[in-house]
Amino acid sequence: MGGIGIWQLVIVLLIVVMLFGTRRLKGLGSDVGEAIKGFRSSMGSEPNAQQDPIKAGLEMDAAQSRSAESKH
Repeated sequence: MGGIGIWQLVIVLLIVVMLFGTRRLKGLGSDVGEAIKGFRSSMGSEPNAQQDPIKAGLEMDAAQSRSAESKH
């Protein structure tokens, strides 16, 4: 009851391809892929201090020590 079989999926796929064509479906797929890629990159571009405060603190200490060494 309510299960979708392989033949129903094949028929739906054929109807979608006939209505929209392969070029439009290919463009739609690439647009969705770009949107997902953009979403992932925006989620990963948060400041490091919010993600891991200990690591961010160590990186700041290392940068400060490098700048202090370069002054001497």
